[in-house]
Amino acid sequence: MTEFRNIAIIAHVDHGKTTMVDELLKQSGVFRAGQQVAERAMDSNDLERERGITILAKCTSVEWHGTRINIIDTPGHADFGGEVERILSMVDGVLLLVDAAEGPMPQTKFVLGKALALGLRPIVVINKVDRADQRAHLVLDEVFDLFAVLDADENQLDFPVLYASAKNGWAAEEPEGPQESLTPLFELIIAHVPPPEADSDGPFTMLATTLEADPYLGRILTGKITSGAARINMPVHALRPGEGEIEDARLTKLLAFRGLERVPVDQAEAGDIVAVAGLAEATVADTLCAPEVTEPLKAQPIDPPTLAMTFSINDSPLAGTEGDKVTSRMIWERLQREAESNVAIQVSQTADANAFEVAGRGELQLGVLIETMRREGFELSISRPRVVYQTDESSGQRLEPIEEVTIDVDEEFAGAVVEKLGKRRADLLEMKSGERGKQRLVFHAPSRALIGYHGEFMTDTRGTGVLNRVFHGYAPYRGAIESRRAGVLISLSEGKAIAYALWNLEERGPLFIGAGERVYGGMIIGEHNRGSDLEVNPLKAKQLTNIRASGKDDAVDLTKPLEMTLDKAIAYIGEDELVEVTPKSVRLRKRYLDPHERKRHSKKAEVA
Repeated sequence: MTEFRNIAIIAHVDHGKTTMVDELLKQSGVFRAGQQVAERAMDSNDLERERGITILAKCTSVEWHGTRINIIDTPGHADFGGEVERILSMVDGVLLLVDAAEGPMPQTKFVLGKALALGLRPIVVINKVDRADQRAHLVLDEVFDLFAVLDADENQLDFPVLYASAKNGWAAEEPEGPQESLTPLFELIIAHVPPPEADSDGPFTMLATTLEADPYLGRILTGKITSGAARINMPVHALRPGEGEIEDARLTKLLAFRGLERVPVDQAEAGDIVAVAGLAEATVADTLCAPEVTEPLKAQPIDPPTLAMTFSINDSPLAGTEGDKVTSRMIWERLQREAESNVAIQVSQTADANAFEVAGRGELQLGVLIETMRREGFELSISRPRVVYQTDESSGQRLEPIEEVTIDVDEEFAGAVVEKLGKRRADLLEMKSGERGKQRLVFHAPSRALIGYHGEFMTDTRGTGVLNRVFHGYAPYRGAIESRRAGVLISLSEGKAIAYALWNLEERGPLFIGAGERVYGGMIIGEHNRGSDLEVNPLKAKQLTNIRASGKDDAVDLTKPLEMTLDKAIAYIGEDELVEVTPKSVRLRKRYLDPHERKRHSKKAEVA
């Protein structure tokens, strides 16, 4: 019987998880000598490569001296915490990577807390010790303090430590080296991580942990075989907690992880992590098992969503000119598929048949979903994000999501940050001076206070500040928050913007469009430098006369328009505005395009 070790690599964003997995693959012999391999090979998704983050958990496998090590690279961003929680339920150990300069960060605390709660005993790897500003021994003290704060037991507090440079491919017991290879890490994984608790003689059972769609094989479910063995074409049924049996099926395909590939196999043993095909209804958190099994396996509960947006059809005058998926039925079916495979997303219908509410963990998670859909050819209208409130059952009190915000900033900007977040009902928990004139500030802030704050934060800190946030919990509603935002410039006409008209509008405020771009009535084309909205005509041409000017005609030299990316646009819009998202464009618009209808709804809102 094959010896297995199942581990997950957990860390804060950009602390080196995916780079470490790349090196483990190389040094275990998965890649042949001289083979060209893309940097961050595990980040195969286009969005992951563009954003430099891991969005989807991925499994790989290496062999080390006769032991098969299944390694799962997990997302580090709290918005994708639903992935992390599910993954940790099918591993027997974790590698906790911590940056030797930055130390433990909010997501470090988030993922470590989940691992400790499951009783896992982490291996701590202090990574990036090759950095000039590394402080490895102090960071180790901070990690120990974090374990204590998270109520780690005595076994968990007695964690082994290695110092590493994933980029340079070495790990050692001391920061100074020897800087040879990752052999010490492989050996520590074999010695410290226990083999999976699996009953090889019992009937087949497996908890479905992730779901994906394959164009050739259909729905593919991945999980760890808890007992028995899986064989190709064997009869199975799926059990769901609280519902019982949901379907009977056969395993039409059985795939094992070998390096970066999924390889078809005829049989898989208890303790191994595999992917199976052949089930039409089963989804994440369901138990796949032999027909004689009647009780489903226990699934890890998922934290509730904290943020919601409305996804609706694009009903602007430019609808259907760029995308081919524009109907409400197409959008609803795509959102249902997303909710099926991503348990951290919840979708529901609204009173409007053309609009759907999508709730998730944060702006980044929902932004990634929107970006993915637009690349698939969808056209959408997106509302401003709003938080998901809860009610205290005992007191009836309104509760709102609170986030722990950690900010690293130059000392000269700390005062402005504290003042701004104070006005947004945030509580300052900690202010700690660091090296090179830096300060670390820790706040508890309402999630709604952080919507759209990041751009303002970058302006206040002149682009030098670093802001990280993680869901902390629900707390009593903290009251109204002042929202002071400039007005916007709204187009009156439909057509192509004229340079002369835009040149005259520049004195009103910065523009979001350039000459020649298509506009329509109700579209937002710029920001008004006063507090009120202003309707303008971007199609107004220069009046021609038969009198020749004494000098040459006025040259139109337009300032480069502000680029409104999807993330910026979602954070910028107000309650009465939408973001129009198509495969080629991101436009801002008023919810009601007709000016008379806008005024009518504005008066209703004032009365309310």
